[in-house]
Parts: sequence; C-alpha cells; structure tokens
Amino acid sequence: MYRRQSKLALPGFVLAASLAITGLIGARPAAAQQAPAPVADEGTNDPFEDSNRAVFNFNEGVDKAVLVPVANAYRTVLPPFARDMIHNFLQNLNSPIIFANDILQGQPNLAAETASRAVVNTTIGLVGLYDVAAQWGVPYHTNDLGITLATWGIAPGPYLMLPVLGPSNPRDLIGEVGDSFGDPGNIVASNHHMLWATFLRDTTSGIDERSRNIESLAEIERTSLDFYATIRSLARQRRAAQIRHQKDDTPNAVPLQGAGALPAPVPAPNVATLPKPPGPPMTYSVSAQPNSVADLQKSSMGR
Repeated sequence: MYRRQSKLALPGFVLAASLAITGLIGARPAAAQQAPAPVADEGTNDPFEDSNRAVFNFNEGVDKAVLVPVANAYRTVLPPFARDMIHNFLQNLNSPIIFANDILQGQPNLAAETASRAVVNTTIGLVGLYDVAAQWGVPYHTNDLGITLATWGIAPGPYLMLPVLGPSNPRDLIGEVGDSFGDPGNIVASNHHMLWATFLRDTTSGIDERSRNIESLAEIERTSLDFYATIRSLARQRRAAQIRHQKDDTPNAVPLQGAGALPAPVPAPNVATLPKPPGPPMTYSVSAQPNSVADLQKSSMGR
C-alpha cells in the first residue's frame, strides 16, 4: 500500500532509512510566534513508553548513521536554489490530497487557496518548481486525513513511536493509510507499474525535510534533558497547530509531513544604542539568548 508519499510501502529497512525520522508549515497564519519548543512533558497518553523509547533509540541510530550524513551530502551537492525548487515541486505534488482534506473539513477558503496554488504553480511556476503563488500572497498549507479525522472529533489514541517513521498515533496512522490510497501520484505510479517513481518521490521528500531540520534538531537534542520526551512534546505541539490550521515554527519531528525549523535567534540588544532616560544613570541588563528548550517555550505557543 502507499502513503501520501508511500512511506508505508517502502520495501525494507535500507530504503526506509533514507527517509527522515524527525512540518511544518501550518495552514493558516495566526499571531506571530517565537520559536516554539516543547512544553513540560505531559506524561500522559503514552502507555507504550518503554517500547516507544526502544524504537526511538533505534531511530536515533539510523538518523545519525544514515540520514544526517545523506542530508548533509544533499546540501553539499545541491545549491540552495536547486533544493528550493525540489521542495516546491514536492509540495505541489501534495495539492490533490490537501485539497480533498480541505473540502472534507468544510474549509472552502483553504480549498480555494490550494486549488489556486496548484493552478498557478503548475503553469506559471513550471510544474511547481517555483512557488509563484506564495510570492503572490497565497502561502502553502499542509493538510491530511489525520487532521480531518481530528476535525471530526476522533481522538488521537495513544502516542506511538514508529520505526524510522517517527512520532505518530493510531488516528494519524489511519489517516496516512487513507491518504496513500487516495493520492493521484501513487495511483498513477501503481497503474503504470512505476514504483520507482513513488520511491523516488518519498526518498527525496525525506532527505529534503531532514536537511531542513539538521541544526534545529541538533540544538534541541543538545539542550534536552530527555530527548525522547522533547520530541514527543514537539510532535504534539506541531500536530495541534496543524489541526488548528495555525502557523507553527516548531521543528519537524516527522519530515515526511512537512517542513519547519526554529527561526534564527533574535540578536541581543546593543546596550550602547539604548536611549538614556533623564535622571540618575541606570544600569541596563542584556538578556542572554535562550539556551534551552524550556527558555524558548516561555515565549511560544505550544501544544
């Protein structure tokens, strides 16, 4: 079977390992957010934590041994403009599934945006290599059947850590299967016996998304007391933002489902340039840059 990008159909560990274990671009911009990071560990809805942690450790080994080196090589070989073109093309391929879920959720405005983006980028944008629609004020948003099921009131179920594929839950896993069957690209590839095209699409998507999250996830791992709990919380935050159709800058723990990274830190103010108030001299203290996920969370809107 296929997922939206056939992640459920990869034949074997070696092929799957080329994907990412770690999206975001939320559908609707909301108030600007400052580098969201995980909230305090919820400690709930993870009844399989022991086995999930074992799978997480396995995924971490795959990530460090295979995925990060491949993603770094991808960055080295391809210049930024070429990587952007590939990223835009892959996003454009997702348009049919996104449009279908926009409709299923009763979101005519989102559906209109998706349709207009697909038409503009496929034509003027040269089959999606250029995101002309975004330059015209119509940004990309993600959507999938898991979000649709959440909109319909279906509970996520327990937290799951899937081998190679990363954080999920039963609701999202069912959504992935449903999207895989409905994706026109997968259907065409299957009907014409072109499984290589599906595999190429999925592999490229995974490498692209992992390459966009290398520094942000490395920093989160460095500052996390419990990386497993941090990734669990990040995945929940990001998913909550997607379900709300809200802009989110949380680093993507599951690159197969979208892009996202921590924004660059805001430079600390220069004390010399601060205005001097009348009266006795005052001492100005310059706040240090946040050096932990908890610090970032203070100014973020998390799940």
